[in-house]
Amino acid sequence: MKQNDFCGNHTEEKLPDTPSRNKGYFFSVVSLDTAIGKLCSIAHETGTESVPLEEADGRVLAEPIYASSDIPGFDRSWKDGYAVIAADTPRASEAAPVLLTCAGTVEMGSDENDFVAPGQCRYIPTGGVLPKGADAVVMIEYTERLSDTILVRRPAVLGENIIRRDEDFHAGDSIFEAGWVLRPQDIGVLAAIGKTFVAVMSRPRIGIISTGRELVGVDATPRPGQVRDVNASLIAAMLIRKGAIPIQYGIVSDDLKHLINLLSTACRECDAVLVSGGSSKDEKDITATAIEACGTVHIHGISLAPGKPTIIGSVADTPVVGLPGHPASACLVLLLVVSPLLQVMEKRPAGASVTIKARMAENVPAEKGKETYIRVRVKNGKVTPLFGKSGLLNTLKESDGILKVPAGVEGLEAGELVEVIQW
Repeated sequence: MKQNDFCGNHTEEKLPDTPSRNKGYFFSVVSLDTAIGKLCSIAHETGTESVPLEEADGRVLAEPIYASSDIPGFDRSWKDGYAVIAADTPRASEAAPVLLTCAGTVEMGSDENDFVAPGQCRYIPTGGVLPKGADAVVMIEYTERLSDTILVRRPAVLGENIIRRDEDFHAGDSIFEAGWVLRPQDIGVLAAIGKTFVAVMSRPRIGIISTGRELVGVDATPRPGQVRDVNASLIAAMLIRKGAIPIQYGIVSDDLKHLINLLSTACRECDAVLVSGGSSKDEKDITATAIEACGTVHIHGISLAPGKPTIIGSVADTPVVGLPGHPASACLVLLLVVSPLLQVMEKRPAGASVTIKARMAENVPAEKGKETYIRVRVKNGKVTPLFGKSGLLNTLKESDGILKVPAGVEGLEAGELVEVIQW
């Protein structure tokens, strides 16, 4: 069984020197592929853990799994009918049925050494153990019972309606590769081979730090000039959907020393850290400075709209991503940049984006030379752009996904067939 290869095929162009406010260096923009490639290159794997089988759905296998025995382990019927010797039935027909003596019934869950001799048969339910001597099962609809005599109206073929003891899996067969993402049906397979615990990759622990003196908690009543911290909840929800564990570190009110201390703590305790806000050009935007004080800023600026001021850095071996403060921008960077990081850390195969094909309802202009993503609504096979400032939430709420306008394209025309990446 195979799933898609891991992400990591992104090319890396030559990166500029580490950004530094002291140098007056800001926004040396790189391509999205380069940014993803750099971020994935500094990621580390999360390690492994053993979880109960019932909790393994959606988890990534840390090791291959082999069949410890033949499955199902015995020859059995997969139809209700009569276990027969095929050689007794070659001339059976509607006009001239073969008469066999019923020697009894196969009991479910029992192996009582039932036996079928020439000229005999036994009633067998679906899943019953095939009696010794029998080599086929005739479906009940092709028979008629008269007391202990069974009229067989159709010839049986050797092996017909039988599942052999090793037909599902042979002992020693490879059932799942390491890296396989378990689904509910896979849990059933693991139960069949007796697995009660499964070794899986640990879920990435991702720290979330919000910055901005204007931010207050979700449960607070904002005063004029203040807003609730939207991004922390948005980020946490997306991380959970992607299989990660969000760790909230609260709000930093544009205090560089506080952010440095909190960032150092989060990087020690987590597999990666996301800092929301403080990544732009304003002198109060301190994220790049804090990352540089603790570690290294590798990239400040991605050729992406919205989302250009994204920062990629590291503290020791912990990746740090500075997200734009506007929710729409943050949501886009989470989807396009952070998701590949999570995949690499958990060795999770890179699944294809869920897309909808539809036609543009109207023309969409775009800035040539910059990869642009537009929030859109899809209805009745038509794609309608939802233009709005990245600081507004209504377009996120109304949108079904995002539409990519490539860097070399000036726009899209009404009626053009496009692919929408669903949120």
